[in-house]
Formats: sequence, C-alpha cells, structure tokens
Amino acid sequence: MNFPIDEIRKDFPILSRPVNGRPLVYFDNGATAQTPRQVVEAMDRVYYEYNSNIHRGIHTLSNLSTEAFEAAREKVRDFINAAESRQIIFTRGTTEAINLVAHSFGAAFMQPGDALVVSEMEHHSNIVPWQLLAERMQLELKVLPVLDNGELDLAALPALLDERTRLLAITHISNVLGTINPVKDIVELAHSKGVKVLIDGAQAIHHTRVDVAALDCDFYVFSGHKMYGPTGTGVLYGKAELLEAMPPWQGGGEMIQQVRFSGSTYNELPYKFEAGTPDYVGVVGLGAAVDYLQQLGMVAIGAYEKELFAYAVERLEGLGDLIFYGTAAQRGSLLSFLPEGIHPFDAGTLLDKMGIAVRTGHHCAQPLMDRFGIPGTVRASFGLYNTKSEVDALAEGLLKVRQLFA
Repeated sequence: MNFPIDEIRKDFPILSRPVNGRPLVYFDNGATAQTPRQVVEAMDRVYYEYNSNIHRGIHTLSNLSTEAFEAAREKVRDFINAAESRQIIFTRGTTEAINLVAHSFGAAFMQPGDALVVSEMEHHSNIVPWQLLAERMQLELKVLPVLDNGELDLAALPALLDERTRLLAITHISNVLGTINPVKDIVELAHSKGVKVLIDGAQAIHHTRVDVAALDCDFYVFSGHKMYGPTGTGVLYGKAELLEAMPPWQGGGEMIQQVRFSGSTYNELPYKFEAGTPDYVGVVGLGAAVDYLQQLGMVAIGAYEKELFAYAVERLEGLGDLIFYGTAAQRGSLLSFLPEGIHPFDAGTLLDKMGIAVRTGHHCAQPLMDRFGIPGTVRASFGLYNTKSEVDALAEGLLKVRQLFA
C-alpha cells in the first residue's frame, strides 16, 4: 500500500538513535508511543512565544494561551465526533479519567447494593477505581469472563446486566491480548438493560477511527501519550446530561463560579471538572498529535497497521516455539507470547541487548494473567512508524534468544 513510512519515520528523531550499538526497534507502543517533532515543536512554541496561564488573564499572552488550549479541545471533539466541545474534559490520562467517573458518577447515580461490571481483560486502571468505589459505597463488582481464545464471553453478559447494575466499564482493545471488542454491540445491549457504559479507549484511539456518536457510549477515555502526544495528558468524553448531573471531583480554581465561606457554586462544563492550572502546554501538544493523526488519516493508518500486524503474525508464528495469548477473530496492534521454556524477563532483556524494545511482565493486567495461569508475557506492540524489516529483526532476535538458551 502507498503509506509514506519513510517520511513518517523522519518525524520521529528517536527512531534513528542506536541502543546497545544496534538500530533501535521500538515495539513498546502499547505502553507509550514516540512523539513526532510536530508535537514537540507545538509545545516549544507555547513556551517561547505565549506561555501564560489560561482563562484568568486579560493580557495578550493569556488570551493566546487560552485560545490554543480551547482550540485543542475542539480538535479532540472533532477527532472523536463528539457533539459539543464541553463534553471534552482534559485529564492527566486514562487513569485519572476513569477515577473521575468512578468518584463523580458513583456519587450521583449509585446507592449501596447497586452493581458494577468490568471484564476479566481490563487494565488495572479500569479495575482498581471500581474496586475502591465498591468498597466505599458497598456495591457489588461483577466480572465478565474471557474465553480461551481471548474473546469476551458475551453470552454471559446479559445475566450480569440485571436491575441492580448501573455501569459497565469495558476496554475497546485489550492491552494484553489485542482483542478488539465489539463495543458498539456491547453498548446497545447494556443500554437495553438501562446500564451506562464507559469505554477504555487507551489502546484504540490511535489505531482505529473512534466515533463516540456512533458508539453511543456514555463515557470514552484515552491518554495522550498512547497517541503520539505528550505524557500527562488525557481525555474524558461524556454525554452532557450525565456530566451535568455529576458533582465536581476536585475543588480549586477554575471549577468554581463563586466561593463564599457559606458555600460555593460551580462552573459550567467542561470547567467544572478541570480544577487548577491544567497542563495547557501538554494539551496544545495533544492537539498537535490529533492534527498529525488527522493529516495521515485514520483509515490509512488502520490499513497500514493491519497489513503490518498480519505480517508479524505470520512471521512470528513461523518460528514455531512461541505460545501466543489472544487469538480472537478480531484483534490487532500487538502480540503477546511466551518463548517455550524461557522466562519473559530473560527474553526481553536479551532482546534489549539487540536494540529491540518490547514489554515484559503482567502489563497491569494481573487478573488476566491469573486467568491463563502465567506470570506474564512478552508483548510486541506496533505503531504507525514500525516496519516489516523491524518485525524481521524481532523474529531474528527471538531465534538468537532460543539459541542462547539452548
């Protein structure tokens, strides 16, 4: 396909650096993707040209900074096809966005005895906040199982969505298995039972076109650093009627209208949930990351990555001594596996000596590891700048790992 991979790689200077005397092969995109120069330059311009706190000043620099911050909000709104920019809440990442919903939605819509549902494949960030809420409010936390092939046991879902269930929190794409969940169908089923849905889109937002209007989800959350943007930035999308009914999570500047010792009144959306000085420089960088993805086109990115993933599956399965976890019919973006007889930490360490960066361990998904009876896996996760020659390097590296342990 005609995807300008050579030009794209020039946008990421880090890809040209050596690691341990070898060319860097970066397959840890599921943890953090690299950042193109366009994003870094956009953040530099803030510091060099108009750095000033937002929303509170009447001087020129403050106005320029505010305009850039709110322009980024509009870019995100357009990127995910939200109806209004006030539905876009900036956070420090997916984790903070989920915690915000857990605290605020729980306070507004849940009572002791109510229930929540999560799946067995969730990242800890989409488990622990709900556990804390369940403990605090005396709720039941129910778990949707995962099948042996890494797909959700959707046949078990209707029974979990009973009259006590208020919210289902589900990942769009598994950070361990690569399973692409049928979230639109899941949302439709949940809504037919009167259950709200939060989708963790951290592993999906940069791989596929996300349309929150088409999904009809109640909340969608993601992080900037997964989508080629800066760390410490993220987004909570929520339906306006829910966000309006939810109380503030944190108190401070910006989220108020008036403060009196007799009581305070709170700001309108989205500012009600953005207490204090935000990382406005990072948000401008996040907006630049959205521009970068929009310029390349999510359809083109998805097609290129699908081809790369298929090549990686064929190449690594051809090695013959890898045990793969996650063989769902719909999957992509990453491969989790174990070299037979070799601890994943040992394999990852040796690959690093060859300049190949992969992630090893439980990937913040210990319940899923327990489900499969393993301590962890080696995970190779792909980005838009990865190439088939890098997949070849990984395959050759795994052969060398096998030889060293033989």
